[in-house]
Amino acid sequence: MGKGPGLYPDIGKKARDLLYRDYQSDHKFSLTTYAANGVAITSSGSRKGDLYLADVSTKLVNKNITTDVKVDTNSKLFTTITVDEAAPGLKTILSFIAPDQKSGKIELQYLHEYAGICTSIGLTASPIVNFSGVAGNNTVSLGTDVSFDTASGNFTKYNAALSFTTSDLIASVILNDKADTITASYYHTVSPLTNTAVGAELSHGFSSNENSLSIGTQHSLDPLTMVKARVNNAGIASAVLQHEWRPKSLFTISGEVDTRAIEKSAKVGLALALKP
Repeated sequence: MGKGPGLYPDIGKKARDLLYRDYQSDHKFSLTTYAANGVAITSSGSRKGDLYLADVSTKLVNKNITTDVKVDTNSKLFTTITVDEAAPGLKTILSFIAPDQKSGKIELQYLHEYAGICTSIGLTASPIVNFSGVAGNNTVSLGTDVSFDTASGNFTKYNAALSFTTSDLIASVILNDKADTITASYYHTVSPLTNTAVGAELSHGFSSNENSLSIGTQHSLDPLTMVKARVNNAGIASAVLQHEWRPKSLFTISGEVDTRAIEKSAKVGLALALKP
């Protein structure tokens, strides 16, 4: 367990990663190279049905300042500048998208032994202000996440979450969508030696009166190969096989089948990430 309660997005993250991370039906490829001055250059491409997308990104680290720049096929330029430890526990993030003049945002993150705070504000005349905070310790934490639109004078988001963590178990309850959706998640480490874990997520919508349930597991066949499986209450079963065939280079294949309509073709996703 890490020191302190972390930030609001960390609540329930272990279960979300187990249940949703690396599951895909697209075809993706990325190649990372490093220039002599230490700049990392990553070229990525993906296919979603008949749509092809690509982007090129660069990452430069200079002492405690990290600059990320990405250009995509829509001719948009994404820039993020991160200053880490400008003061003890403080991180500052400036981001903007060109040519969108309303996309600028500055964000401050502060981590403490008993608290985690994140606040951001848009760099416009009438910005949206976001604030999230978590209080607690390594075992129990309580957090909130709100957004306020200064143009309309309304709260566009207000969420709350509770998390309980032990050495091998993480449980959380999150209230989303302006208290219209409640989500409970559970993550349990079965065997640290084989990275074996199980997890579940149950959501209920109060206005729609609809429920959703996902259950999943993961297991490392060897230090370089991991398998994951997931099933939900809609009868969708999914699986992932990921292999690190060389350091930091991953090959991932995933599949999805509708068990209630087995005659339909299964969805298959492939991802290849190459790093030197």
